[in-house]
Parts: sequence; C-alpha cells; structure tokens
Amino acid sequence: MNSEKLRVVILGSTGSIGVNTLDVIDRHRDRFDVFALTASTSVEAMAVQCGKYKPVYAVMASEAHGRQLHALCESSGLRTQVLWGAQALTMVAGHEQADTVMAAIVGAAGLAPCLAAARAGKRLLLANKEALVVGGQLFMDAVAAGGATLLPIDSEHSAIFQSLPQNPQDWAARVDKIILTASGGPFRTRDPRTLQDVTPEEACAHPNWVMGRKISVDSATMMNKALEVIEARFLFGMAPEKIEVVIHPQSVIHSMVQYVDHSVVAQLGTPDMRGPIAYGLSWPHRVSSGASALDFSSMASLTFETVDTDAHRQRFPGLALAWAVLNAPQGTPAVLNAANEVAVAAFLARRIRYDQIHQVNSETLDAVAFENPASLDDLLNLDQRSRRAAEEAVVRFAS
Repeated sequence: MNSEKLRVVILGSTGSIGVNTLDVIDRHRDRFDVFALTASTSVEAMAVQCGKYKPVYAVMASEAHGRQLHALCESSGLRTQVLWGAQALTMVAGHEQADTVMAAIVGAAGLAPCLAAARAGKRLLLANKEALVVGGQLFMDAVAAGGATLLPIDSEHSAIFQSLPQNPQDWAARVDKIILTASGGPFRTRDPRTLQDVTPEEACAHPNWVMGRKISVDSATMMNKALEVIEARFLFGMAPEKIEVVIHPQSVIHSMVQYVDHSVVAQLGTPDMRGPIAYGLSWPHRVSSGASALDFSSMASLTFETVDTDAHRQRFPGLALAWAVLNAPQGTPAVLNAANEVAVAAFLARRIRYDQIHQVNSETLDAVAFENPASLDDLLNLDQRSRRAAEEAVVRFAS
C-alpha cells in the first residue's frame, strides 16, 4: 500500500453515504486507498466492494453475515480479512494504520466506533449525526483528548463549517447565529389534518435528495433537522438560541452563518452528497467530487419560509424538541434519538401511523428519567432504557 495515500475506513460502506464516498475515491485513486469497509447485512454488495477495492479488513455486524462474506471472499481468492461484531468495528475504526474514518453507520450503533476513531486521533468524517446527538459532550471530549480532526459531512454542517471563520477561537466573538436550511420534505405544503394517512412510501419519496428509508422519514417529519440542531450545538459550540432553522425548498443553499455585522455567508451547491464528502476527504484542500455545477441561469428563484407558522408547527411538531432537549440534562438528546429510531422503525413496519412518531417521541421523553451520562456504558444503558420505553409506547398505539 502506498504510504503517501490516505488510508480510509468506511463505516457503512454499502449505504448511500458509503457508496458516494467510494465514488469520490474512484476519482482520486492516487490520493486514497480503501483500508477497511464495514456493513450490517448487505453481504453481496460488500463482496462486490471487496472484489473491487481489496481492503485489508471487511467487517459485518453479525457472525452469520460475516461467515457468508468470508466464504464469498475466499471463493474469489481475496486476501481481505473478514471480521464481525461490535469489537471488530471499533478495532478497524481506531486501527493504527488507518488515517481517515468515514462514519456513515445510521443510528446510535455508530457511536462506539466513532468514539474509537476519536480516541485514536483519526481524521473523522462524521456523517452519522446520531453519534454526536447521543454522545454529546462526551464525544467532543474524546475528540479533544485524542487529538482527532472532526469534519462534518452532513450537507448542512459542512456548509456551516465552510462558512465560519477559519479559526474556531473567532466563532464566539464574530458569529451572531448559524442558520440551518431545510427542504421541508415531501409534506411541506400538505394539509396537516391528512398526515395520519401518510404511507411509508410517501414519506420516503424525498423531492430533492436520494437517501435511506430511515433518514427519508426523518426528513419528512423534520426530525432530521431537530437532530441537526443538536449536532450543531456540539460541533460549533453555539448556544441553542443561536441556532435557527429556515425552510428552503430548492436545497441550493445548504446553510448559512450570520455574523455580528449582520452580513451572511452561505454555501451553495447542487443537492449531491459527493460535494461535502469530497471536501471532508481532501480538507483543507479541494478535489473534484463528481457533483454537477450549479446552473444559475436555470434557477427561477430561491425561496425561504419560516418554520414558525401554525401550519408548519402542525406538520413538524418534532422540530421544537431539539431546543427542549438541549435545555434539559445532558443525556436527554440520547433519549430523543433512541425514541425516534424505534418510532420510525415501527412506522416503516406499519405498526403505527405517521403522526404517532411524534407522540412516541414525546411520551418517551416524559417516561425516561433524565441523567448525565459519564461514560459510553452510561450512554448505552440510557439508550436501551429509552428504546424499551419507546417500544412500550409503540405497543400502546398499535393495540
């Protein structure tokens, strides 16, 4: 392996972020090598990736899927070492031979390997917002202690990072607020009274972005934006009241920073995740991403809507939970994240209605005792207690 190349670990390589990361790497094979790939259950897709990129390690979530992948790799004559389980995941994330870790595992399952990468001082490209939502200050402390470089990959947070002053020490004095843009999803203009009839297929049909089912539902409810508010609080050290959300249906302006002189710096681009991925991989430089260039002559208009209308509050009741949990004890965002994962899974399985996702989240926040987790074990225990409480709420709604 060429020591001059950056050796990349992709956590969640068969998902949309992982596939887009590999697409960017394909354009710059002289700069990047794939050191390790991980996936949950997509054995065949992982086997294809192993055949193409020949990583040193490939990790599956379970032993059964790991053994399937091992058999496929062995029959193809690949030397990739196939592992499985949570311990293997954290091992490759913090491996001494890895330089860069793309964290694209959906949900709280990504927290432990993200912490491992942070503690090992890696360049950590954070596409898993839940790891920071759940980990909070504990996660940021691990980044500081390990000397890791944390780069956001969410299009909104990447936009904010690109729009802020280069020196983080200047942020507090020079920045008035940060403004997260939201597309509004597929139900931005839908009559709120009809939301109880929404199907999983409708909720997953995002007008601008191609994403996985869970994050597509979060975009429809705008819970993804609530999680992004929480993430921004920790990433940029901003007080909750300095974080604002505005609906921007065209998804051209990915987010903005308003300075104390009321000038606004925005980052624009086509809605293509390869843009922020390429920026994270190459930072502080820039490389081609494969994303299309903006054609300003074809833009009829860029429009914006406040989220503080009665109709939008009814369409997106979960958004306000972001500020509520940020002003509650430290572990509260982890409770919200766990509840939402359970609720969305139940909706996708057609166990509860779309409008009941918010009800499950609210009831779980009321049911779980608040606490300040001091360790990863504390966070994982809180996560499990929250999931049990959320499942109890789902059962009540489903009966």
